[in-house]
Amino acid sequence: MSELSFEQMLEDSFKTIHNGEVVDGTVIDVKPDEIILNIGYKSDGIISKNEYSNDQSLDLTTVVSVGDPMTVKVLKVNDGEGQVLLTYKRLAAEKGNERLKEAFENKEVLKATVTQILGGGLCADVEGARVFIPASLVSDSYEKDLSKYDGQEIEFVISEFNPRRNRVIGDRRQLLVAERAERQKELFAKLQVNDRIDGTVKNVTDFGAFIDLGGVDGLLHISEMSWGRVENPKKVFKVGDELTVLVKDINDTKVALSLKFPETNPWANAAEDFAVGKVIEGRVARMTDFGAFVELAPGVDALLHVSQISRAHVDKPSDVLSVGQVITAKIVDLNEADKKISLSMKALENENQDEATEE
Repeated sequence: MSELSFEQMLEDSFKTIHNGEVVDGTVIDVKPDEIILNIGYKSDGIISKNEYSNDQSLDLTTVVSVGDPMTVKVLKVNDGEGQVLLTYKRLAAEKGNERLKEAFENKEVLKATVTQILGGGLCADVEGARVFIPASLVSDSYEKDLSKYDGQEIEFVISEFNPRRNRVIGDRRQLLVAERAERQKELFAKLQVNDRIDGTVKNVTDFGAFIDLGGVDGLLHISEMSWGRVENPKKVFKVGDELTVLVKDINDTKVALSLKFPETNPWANAAEDFAVGKVIEGRVARMTDFGAFVELAPGVDALLHVSQISRAHVDKPSDVLSVGQVITAKIVDLNEADKKISLSMKALENENQDEATEE
């Protein structure tokens, strides 16, 4: 009778727990995939790796030590073997969801580490609660490869909070858009035509390149890339190139850029460099039926009329010339206003003939 009373007293000394109850405990043993807690109950509590973390590669002995206090939630008072099943991650997620709810209601900016890269976006952990950031809300521009965000700390706001449907959506894009708008405002307040500004090539197309000026994208048209002729911008620039550009025009939020700096204008000293009577070398750039256009310098093309190619009759330039051929000719006319220069190879033949006749 007294022995039964003693057992009854021992039984009564243990507290009563229920499924779903939050309890405090102390770690009494740790294995790589299991934690054992003394929770003041007649049986010890067990936390499996699955109920501690979503990271299945985690070794529990590296994050928990014997003697550590833990607050956990009871999943099952008796698992059939007399043990109490506990969860740590679910309780943390519940607390995290409270934090997310508060952030959602207050439109608070959160900072968290990206824990997983999915096909459709990113996952981040906020105090044990999972937030999904769709690919379309990761950046203010399309990004095909999201792997660079793995393990990175990012900022975002909660745009949708519905934990019952397991939908807690983060939005990083709106922060970047707002930040970019602020930078645009600051830049446009001080940006003026003819300013020189550093930028980074953001995108290259067949008609030009878009340059990030620090919050504002400017267009460097193919015709403004060089004083000379550019056939394909993609052969000249690549994404990430840094360069200094000239602000050619500002129209509302559109900025036109140029690499044609005044000091490099090949026509600046045309009267001297391309004076009438000067003999000059040039490269045949292209041909038509009425003549050939000869590049004398980047951005300076001169016309060699078919009648000025030779003293002999020439039907069309391609009969005696080829693109890329270097020729020597005499400048017979210069029109700076219209940027036109006329050449003659025949004039040199005539001069050589006259010299031979004199001799």
